[in-house]
Amino acid sequence: MTTDYLQANQPDILEVIANLSNDAVFTPPKVVHAVLDLLPAEVWTDPTLRWLDPGAKTGVFPREVTKRLMVGLSDAIPDEEARLHHILIEMVFALATEEITGMMTRRSIYCSKDASGEFSVVRFANPDGNVWQRHVDHDFDDGGRCGECGGSRDQLEVKGRDNKAYGFIHAAGRSKVEMEMSMKFDVIVGNPPYQMDDEGGHRPVPIYNKFAEQAIALNPAYIAMITPSRWMAGGLGLSDYRSKMLADTRIRVLVDYPVAAELFPGVEVKGGVSYFLWDRDNPGRCRMTTIRGNERYGPNDRDLDEFDILVRDSRALPILERVMKKKEDPFSSLVASVRPFGDQLRSNFKQFEMLRKSKTQYKLYMNEGFKRRAYWVDRSFVKNNLEMISAWKVLLPKAGSDGGQKLPDVVLGKPILAEPGSVCTETYLAIGPFASRDEAESAMQYLGTRFARFLISLRKPGQDNVPSTFLWLPQQTWDRTWTDAELYKKYGITGEDPAYIETMIKEMAA
Repeated sequence: MTTDYLQANQPDILEVIANLSNDAVFTPPKVVHAVLDLLPAEVWTDPTLRWLDPGAKTGVFPREVTKRLMVGLSDAIPDEEARLHHILIEMVFALATEEITGMMTRRSIYCSKDASGEFSVVRFANPDGNVWQRHVDHDFDDGGRCGECGGSRDQLEVKGRDNKAYGFIHAAGRSKVEMEMSMKFDVIVGNPPYQMDDEGGHRPVPIYNKFAEQAIALNPAYIAMITPSRWMAGGLGLSDYRSKMLADTRIRVLVDYPVAAELFPGVEVKGGVSYFLWDRDNPGRCRMTTIRGNERYGPNDRDLDEFDILVRDSRALPILERVMKKKEDPFSSLVASVRPFGDQLRSNFKQFEMLRKSKTQYKLYMNEGFKRRAYWVDRSFVKNNLEMISAWKVLLPKAGSDGGQKLPDVVLGKPILAEPGSVCTETYLAIGPFASRDEAESAMQYLGTRFARFLISLRKPGQDNVPSTFLWLPQQTWDRTWTDAELYKKYGITGEDPAYIETMIKEMAA
């Protein structure tokens, strides 16, 4: 049975198996190979290393690691049976995400869900082998949130369902693993769960960052891991994680797929996915590659912490540098905070009037379903940005494009020119105040240029726009109709750069 690990052409069910849920994206074997190829050659010939997949689902990572070690250790351990025994008993370990994935992982690497049974390629004393999976409790606070993974009690503690208290990112789980198999590992690889599912209307909570941070905390020699790319420029609660990752010079290779389906067919991950190599003993600049369709940009040597977010496409850097060199006021200072006129004016706000009934009402721009409406709301609901109410302003849909999943991208939704005496729900961002209609129209037209939307796109990892999305867009004088030609001339955007911008940004319809 040892030869099973060396048969390259046999059918592989892991190529076609479906995902269990949005938080558990299964990894095709060819993607696993691309990730493992980042590791140096010497790891495959060292019989002393301990390997870990901290979020195993199908077992494809430990299986492919085992197959490579079977080849790489042939000189060190010539006997095939002894070699496989050493690899599976002493070298390859996994922490399964739940009971069913534990069985799948054992089936993948031991050819049996019972590692102690007669059909296991290596007989362990216990049925789990080196694939650990136990019940772990969340550490819920008084507000019903787990302080370790961020999930909610109502969402996770459902009778008859796994509670998704992954052992690797919960102290109680790590303590149990330490007692049973030790938490000292030399190489950590995998594609961990991405988020706590949003069933029941809960906002998804990212957890892949917890896996990456815990892997780094264990201080192995190498980490090769797949995660969503959203952390590079945004994401709920990812600011600290982004700062740490960008500043970590041990991230030596980063391969980014802006369209996740190109790496995981049939899977949508907003903002794309990427994989990286973390090399403990060899810090330096990061070799970054961006892959979209048949086009590959890089690798380019990058200092990841050049800015507060990561500019994913290296071709944009010279353009951004020319714009920032002018040191002009950022457009973001004109963009009011999310829920610009108060917390009560949410997207599902219902206490509006279809017709104006009193002078104490403001015109209210909002959406009903996908349709834009202009109704009326009593001024008692309006709490924020009072100075903007009496001025001209531009209202921009908070949800713009799909974050560059298809190119060229429009980036922004169609704006609204809003008159004095008007407000909006959180469906829109409010931009202003402007002293006149002409100034507001100038700013609104400026946002329609490819130049403006290109700079906005560099800070926009997904669908939503927020004030910081506009940080790299410079303000202009609002006394004219701005054109791309005029803006390109002002900022020295010449040569192939205008054509590059046009491939990225779609012309906005009038």
